[in-house]
Amino acid sequence: MTTRPLPRGLRNCNPCNIRLSRTKYQGEIQPSCDKTFKQFCSIDWGYRAAFVVLDHYSRNGYDTIRKIISRWAPPSENSTTAYINTICDATFHGPDEKIDTSDRDVMVTMVAAMSKVENGIPANIDDVVAGWELFQTHRP
Repeated sequence: MTTRPLPRGLRNCNPCNIRLSRTKYQGEIQPSCDKTFKQFCSIDWGYRAAFVVLDHYSRNGYDTIRKIISRWAPPSENSTTAYINTICDATFHGPDEKIDTSDRDVMVTMVAAMSKVENGIPANIDDVVAGWELFQTHRP
């Protein structure tokens, strides 16, 4: 029996697949060995970075699931509508309902669902919560 390798996002400790950019995050490994996506020193730092990005989106007017996911996973690269529907189903929020990025329960559920979409396997909720706690204690 062969074991399947972990999905790329999990191998990179970047469970929401944040692309390489000039933005630097705490816990980021620099330079990344991946030519497309960032790498983090641990999965909780990768989840923290996702919370940072989503909080930044919200402060810049991307404050609904439709707006957030359309920015995160544009139709030119993804099945954005399916992604939006998955996040709505997980969070019990409508696509155009405002998201409060300070609401722990909503954000942990949302990021866990995003990780599942990005990696094809359910997120370890303890890791997502650890990322939230890092986000709360190490605010950008």
